Amino acid sequence: MQIRSMFFKANASAALANPVLQGNMRTSKGKFVDKRRTAITDFEQEGGDFEASRDAAAALRNLVLKDLDLWLEKFETVATARGATVLWAKDGEEICRHVVDIGRRHSVKKAVKSKSMLSEEAGLNQALEASGIAPVETDLGEYILQINNNEPPSHIIAPVLHKGLDEVADLFEKVHKTPRKTEIPELTREAREVLRSHFLDADMGISGGNFLVAETGSVALVTNEGNGRMVTTLPRVHVVVTGIEKVIPTLEDLSLLLRVLIRSATGQTISNYVSLLTGVKQPDEHDGPEHLYFILVDNGRADLVASEFQDMLRCIRCGACMNHCPVYQAIGGHAYGWVYPGPMGSVLTPLYMGLDKAIDLPQAATLCNQCGVVCPVKIPLPELLRKLREKQVEKNLRPLMERLALKGWAWVASKPKLYALGTWFGVRYLNWLAGGKDRIHVLGVAPEWTLGRDFPAPEGKTFRELYAASKR
Repeated sequence: MQIRSMFFKANASAALANPVLQGNMRTSKGKFVDKRRTAITDFEQEGGDFEASRDAAAALRNLVLKDLDLWLEKFETVATARGATVLWAKDGEEICRHVVDIGRRHSVKKAVKSKSMLSEEAGLNQALEASGIAPVETDLGEYILQINNNEPPSHIIAPVLHKGLDEVADLFEKVHKTPRKTEIPELTREAREVLRSHFLDADMGISGGNFLVAETGSVALVTNEGNGRMVTTLPRVHVVVTGIEKVIPTLEDLSLLLRVLIRSATGQTISNYVSLLTGVKQPDEHDGPEHLYFILVDNGRADLVASEFQDMLRCIRCGACMNHCPVYQAIGGHAYGWVYPGPMGSVLTPLYMGLDKAIDLPQAATLCNQCGVVCPVKIPLPELLRKLREKQVEKNLRPLMERLALKGWAWVASKPKLYALGTWFGVRYLNWLAGGKDRIHVLGVAPEWTLGRDFPAPEGKTFRELYAASKR
């Protein structure tokens, strides 16, 4: 996938001016947020303790990360004993090379794919096409994006969130050469009919993995459409592409993580399909792959282990942070310019791709901590964003005037009398700009700030003045 994180400001401006996107974002926010709230309330009314589950999930992820190499070795040993082949990839290029080599080894002409964010990281579809292997996305959202010129996803759970019903109807009519349909059940049926033949004649299935279970050598997949099971059981070759941080010790641990993942992601008690896939097809089994490959991917993850950003490796890809983020809800996912949008993307993209390739993403947050409050594994996202901002300043990656302004503010803030004088003057200057109104349309000292929004006028005097008056 092309990295466009350097164009965040331009992308955000375009998103704010897109009426279809804005309507879709307003509709989706209520669905995700309300369903999560209801699911947690129901869980607690039934005697559960969601906060305790979050604490336990965070502790479990920390336990694994402390000895990540040992848990990965155990997974490799057990998975190999069950008939799988475990491969390792340091980056996206190596992912593509492994998958293409596997395809050629087994004379693969077509590969069906379940949703996989790591394949997006690697640009796997493009590599398969270049090698003569036809990739077919089978998640409905990903399929829509693929037939629309390989458009990137805008959400990790609902990849086609940015599109309206009419857009999908027009796309299906154009690509499928069928009469235009505008009812959702009709469109989903049409997609199933188109994909059915691909499931049946594909030589290879490619999936991600929500979790890798070390004690059984299994991969756990959580889906709502059922395509994941078709991809992993019908083709004779199954390739799992997943990050090294996804390993967990036991099936009991899987139960804990599913409890917080699914409620946080879609607001369900349990998703429609939870698949636990172990080993290759045995002589007495009717389905399953004859060949199973695990590609365990680094792509920047190992560098975070034991670093000040290790907490980010706890992420279980639920999407709750973006569902509650006021910035994401205003601009959608494409503005972030890479695979991962929202608060998680504002941290992951700079860490995986480089701070210099994502200049604005650490600033693409209000630090309101809604993301941290809802994260099922308690990742302190605002704190990680603040650390990234510090590193950008240390490396002189922020604009010179911004750095000078911050240094100037820090100097003034360290001198109470001067700071008091500055706030006194600032409040009166802003009130003068407002002209008696409650909004400032053009901020004199920083006009760019008000190009797309108004600045709220001060409500009265400074805090110091109000406090002094209260003591009289």
